[in-house]
Amino acid sequence: MKKSKYIDHTLLKPTATAADIEKLCMEAKEYDFYSVCVNPYYVKLASSLLEGTDIKVACVIGFPLGANSTEIKKLEAQEAVANGATELDMVINQGLFKMGEYAAVLNDINAVCQAGVPVKVIVETSNLNSEEIAKLCDIVNESNALFIKTSTGFVGEGARLDDVKLMASLMKPGKFVKASGGIRDAETFENMIEAGATRIGTSSGTKLV
Repeated sequence: MKKSKYIDHTLLKPTATAADIEKLCMEAKEYDFYSVCVNPYYVKLASSLLEGTDIKVACVIGFPLGANSTEIKKLEAQEAVANGATELDMVINQGLFKMGEYAAVLNDINAVCQAGVPVKVIVETSNLNSEEIAKLCDIVNESNALFIKTSTGFVGEGARLDDVKLMASLMKPGKFVKASGGIRDAETFENMIEAGATRIGTSSGTKLV
């Protein structure tokens, strides 16, 4: 697979404008990225700009804290898909997980999956130890989601190589790892792929390619 197709070209800054999203989509077409990843408000715009291409539109759900109610996440996911999103990157409820409410975390994930498109589950590895990461791999393996994803990029140091290796070793066949957060240079990009990530979330895609 060509290296550009590992990349979800991402713009999630709260100050992003329509012009910024237009630039993001133009770059995605120029560099042939796998997708753009945007906030819910800009899904409709990104979808219209990328119509007729094979570039996906990913939308974040419950972003960046994950502390929305499950029902709100479910509705947000449904609206995003209705507006043209073809993938969803949802943040788990980290407090629920820390309390050991694993069934509720699984339900939260599966509620978003009901929207009917591939879902990536953001677990925020900077807030987790290796045992917790392993437990979340179990939960994502049990869920209807397709990916486990390291980070929002808004908390801590982002993707760590050892965490990506651990996740890749624990995911079932047909389940994948997305590394995201702090991937800004070619060496880190290559190392994350070598560690087992099959998707890379970055706002530095044009620089990397």
